[in-house]
Amino acid sequence: MLPYQNPQLLPAERAEDLLCRLTLDEKLSQLTMANPAIPRLGIPAYHWWSEALHGVARNGKATMFPQSIALAASFSPESAMEMGRIIREEAWIKFQHYSRREYGRGTYAGLTMFSPNINIFRDPRWGRGHETYGECPVLTALMGSGYVRGVQGDSPGDLHCAATLKHFAVHSGPEATRDKFDSAVSAKDLAQTYLYAFAYCLKHFPAKCVMSAYNAVNSIPASANKELLKKTLRNEYSFTGVTVTDVGTAAFMVSGHKFCKDMPEALAMEISSGVDVCCELDPACDKYLREAYDRNLLDIADIDRALRNQLTLKFELGIMDEHPLPDYSLIECREHREIAEKIARKTPVLLKNDGILPLDTGKIRKIAVIGPTAADIDVLRGNYAGTATRYITLLDGLVDKFGEDNIIYARGCEIVLPKSEPCAQSGDRFAEAAVAAEFADVVILSLGLTPKFEGENGDAGNAEAAGDKLTLEYSAVQKKLLDLVIKSGKPVVLVNFSGSAVNIPADRVNAVLQVFYPGAAGGRVIADILDGTVNPSGRLPVTFYRDTEKLPDFENYSMEARSYRFCRENILYPFGYGLSYTTFEYSDFSAPEVSGRGEDLDCSVSVCNSGQRAGETAVLFFFREKEHRKGTPLRQFAGAKRIHLNPGEKKVVNFTYPAEFMQFADENGIFHSLQGEIILETADQQKNIVRR
Repeated sequence: MLPYQNPQLLPAERAEDLLCRLTLDEKLSQLTMANPAIPRLGIPAYHWWSEALHGVARNGKATMFPQSIALAASFSPESAMEMGRIIREEAWIKFQHYSRREYGRGTYAGLTMFSPNINIFRDPRWGRGHETYGECPVLTALMGSGYVRGVQGDSPGDLHCAATLKHFAVHSGPEATRDKFDSAVSAKDLAQTYLYAFAYCLKHFPAKCVMSAYNAVNSIPASANKELLKKTLRNEYSFTGVTVTDVGTAAFMVSGHKFCKDMPEALAMEISSGVDVCCELDPACDKYLREAYDRNLLDIADIDRALRNQLTLKFELGIMDEHPLPDYSLIECREHREIAEKIARKTPVLLKNDGILPLDTGKIRKIAVIGPTAADIDVLRGNYAGTATRYITLLDGLVDKFGEDNIIYARGCEIVLPKSEPCAQSGDRFAEAAVAAEFADVVILSLGLTPKFEGENGDAGNAEAAGDKLTLEYSAVQKKLLDLVIKSGKPVVLVNFSGSAVNIPADRVNAVLQVFYPGAAGGRVIADILDGTVNPSGRLPVTFYRDTEKLPDFENYSMEARSYRFCRENILYPFGYGLSYTTFEYSDFSAPEVSGRGEDLDCSVSVCNSGQRAGETAVLFFFREKEHRKGTPLRQFAGAKRIHLNPGEKKVVNFTYPAEFMQFADENGIFHSLQGEIILETADQQKNIVRR
């Protein structure tokens, strides 16, 4: 047995031995994402590109969870970790079974997951924002590290699956020009907003991979940015894993950024800047890499460094070794589906309720279910999704809940198109919707978006703004449907599907439930909330603005006037907002009067369920400087604790403000612990402390 074949040796030792046995051409063949087999050494083929944003994606049947932005609304890193654990288990099962068969080692079939997306959702127009955990760097850091911990597990010797933090860095639109866009950002914003979650995750639960972004950062493409990839990532963050590029970055450095004259130069520049895996679709990359080497653009030391990192991770993941076949029946098994549904119940956000919810089934006989998202599967799936055995739409959930005879369904309109049938007149489903409303006691109006209309550049249906939104308004046809339904005079409950902020006309309806993209069983979860089986407990992980006119220009990456941390006006619903069917009263906020600088702060608050229903809530903790300084957050989220209370029950919630959160960056991007008078906050309770 050769050393690299010996599983008793350390992965780094095996990698070093194998590296010494590879020829130059064999080495070059392994630098892109599609690694061919090397039969003479018994090395199997491997493809680095796999997806698992909210369940193992694009590789057949899998347990499908709510989209990332919905998961963030739970304010529960534990839920992200639980989801990650199931992703890890199902990815391993799939890999072991599929990799032994023809076609089983291609794209999306590996163990290196290109997730999570921990970019900051800085602007509601960005189409990919629903892939993220929202606008807050701290919430993103906590959710992202929960995901990584779940996917990679707690035992280094039993890895099975690798997470990839993406996109490094400063990446959040615009989609149409991402191949050439330069994200100009200050040192302060770079440190305390755009890099914050990367730094936190790599410190506490280091992901095995980091993906570079398409855009340039301060004029240098991210995949060739030595300041980011070497100084920041490797040296400051002590990252020891594998750096991969987003798919096509080298080609974009030639065609979009005009940073390199040809592909050999672009690939060589990526490798020499710190990239370990160049993810390109061009099958000629092996030829380009050989040309780069022959032109002295590519150094053997950089080639070996990249392969050393790659091979070490492959050995850590067990990709090179034979393993017993795991139980395939665990894929999307009942237990996994029940966990996904349990998590989904924590994600819808009740934005308005005049008392109509939960629905009084003793008084309501007929329910009209109207709208283009009510029977749509895309709004359950989100993007980067796997395939569920069964999707439960909102219509399905309501029919199962209330009975087919009590539901009157009308599509009403399309998401954006003026008619549903090609040869029909505009508004061809309006009459049906009007009649459905007339014969119902209450209308469940299902509006919003789908990932086809907010998403990544190149996705189907995203032609208008390449995936980004031009406005926060509903489409013209949905606005007409809303007018028509309201004209019926019947009570209206608006269920809004979207992955981002929408200017919701809450003043025109009786209740509003924001459900994001809730996962395969989303319709049942929503129905359970509408009838009161489940008490809503989600909170907004992003600010819902009234319009875009008062927002900074979309291409401006300054955080000034963006998010709950820096925006004072134009707010429809704030970050952290969410109602319940019961009421929670806060009292007795306790914290030290004086605290040493740079220390954790222990606090407690009493929470009482003063309403008539049992309910769960996320208790959110914030802090702020009493004397606000320009350029620092107006307030900063520091963490949350989820609790369940029966009517009349009271609990003391203990929370520790981590010292590493209670610091802000200066103009040079250097963090300093807060001192002087600081205000700790949760709901309507606050406490002033002084830090020496």
